[in-house]
Amino acid sequence: MRIITGTARGRKLKAPKNLNIRPTSDSVKEAIFSAVQFDIEGAVIADLFAGTGQIGIEALSRGAKRVYFADNSPESTAIIRENLKLCNFLEISEVSPLTVAAFLKKIPADVKFDIAFLDPPYEQNLINRTLPDLIPKMSRNGLIVCEYEKECKVPDVCGIYKIRKTYRHGKKNVTIYENIAAE
Repeated sequence: MRIITGTARGRKLKAPKNLNIRPTSDSVKEAIFSAVQFDIEGAVIADLFAGTGQIGIEALSRGAKRVYFADNSPESTAIIRENLKLCNFLEISEVSPLTVAAFLKKIPADVKFDIAFLDPPYEQNLINRTLPDLIPKMSRNGLIVCEYEKECKVPDVCGIYKIRKTYRHGKKNVTIYENIAAE
């Protein structure tokens, strides 16, 4: 697991010993960042169900302004902090050891996310349960990027968000939602 490009390019990140945490493969990560590359610079980002934090750290390396990480696993939050320290990004990030639902309730009303990345544990329908709480926290031109097992069904439309594109990568799908009202 490494940072692909940007200021922390080539840095190897710490990986979990726990097999319940599934780091995103480099090929899927490259595809995600190819799809949102022009939206990263200066963005405020949420990395939800953050695991190792590699997606949010990649965004910081590419010029994101700030990343909020949320994961309720103590092992995950410890790894995220280690990886942020390794890449010198502790001061432009926040790590919350809460469930995503609790994190979204706690986040101040004046914080709006330009991009939210969701890669929840599989087979728990967490994307469908998270989207309604996440949407009010998004900026007007915000994007929501969901990584999930291909058997999972995600909605075509959720509130003011609709699917922009779905990419298929082996056993995983990546869906990007955009704000209908921003068109």
